[in-house]
Amino acid sequence: MQNDEHLSEMLTVREVARLFHIHPNTLRRWSNDGRIRAYRITARGDRRFKREEIVRFLAESNGQGDDEQEAENRQWSRR
Repeated sequence: MQNDEHLSEMLTVREVARLFHIHPNTLRRWSNDGRIRAYRITARGDRRFKREEIVRFLAESNGQGDDEQEAENRQWSRR
């Protein structure tokens, strides 16, 4: 059960690519280059991204401060 809860806090390549408005292969390349951290799951090596790391990445990319990042975190928690 705890494993399922942990995975529900993770986003797929497709979900993150849609958020960033980029092609999934661009996101995979960013992951390979170390720009954004992906966690590999399954024997196939599917990538998953932690929600809080995606929020942090967006905040850093947009130059947002801590207050705006906290607001972004609250928005994620409502979904």
